[in-house]
Amino acid sequence: MFTATTKPHRFPDAPRPDAQSKSYQPDRASTILEDFVTEYVLPELSYDYAALEPHISARIMELHHSKHHAAYVAGANNALAQLAEARDKGDFANINRLSKDLAFHTGGHVNHSVFWNNLSPDGGDKPEGELAAAIDDAFGSFDAFRAQFSAAALGLQGSGWGFLAYEPIGGNLVIEQLYDQQGNVALGTTPLLMLDMWEHAFYLDYVNVKADYVKAFWNIVNWADVAKRFDAARTNATGLITLS
Repeated sequence: MFTATTKPHRFPDAPRPDAQSKSYQPDRASTILEDFVTEYVLPELSYDYAALEPHISARIMELHHSKHHAAYVAGANNALAQLAEARDKGDFANINRLSKDLAFHTGGHVNHSVFWNNLSPDGGDKPEGELAAAIDDAFGSFDAFRAQFSAAALGLQGSGWGFLAYEPIGGNLVIEQLYDQQGNVALGTTPLLMLDMWEHAFYLDYVNVKADYVKAFWNIVNWADVAKRFDAARTNATGLITLS
């Protein structure tokens, strides 16, 4: 099974977890998943795999979406099914392990789903309106924001994400580093713009020159999508977490 320390991109065909384990019964787990929870589904992209070239190749996009993202979806669904089965059996010894596995794979699914929508063949340039004003307020200027965001992405040790988020307690925009798929992020922050810094996102195109990948990213940012997420976060996230 993919655990929180296992890299699913090593297994592009997304094998079912614990397939060789005597305790794992795929038919039973699938039945429990159907009975108690809604399955996660791999989203369709709004553009063709080749649409982001030359910044991201069709080859990477196809592998990244149809294999890597699909592996996270499968892993999340399998973890849900096995958690339901473990609770049904009173098998609490595995609950913590499966919960970590679910967090890892669900994180991968959510992160990639936001990432795809953050990209557009018609992207680039700069944000406008209230998002642009908020970025200026938080970081001083768009250029300063871009420099800090790029540094956060390039400064990651190992696999992870750089992202812009809305923090609802202070109503601020913040830049964070997300470790793996779910670590090192403040509770309550809402991702607005995400950049995948796992090697599978860029290695076939840029090898180990991550700076070129990050530079290319700015040419395909879908600022309309980021602005929509910013508006939704301000409207819906504020007040959900209180300190009193």
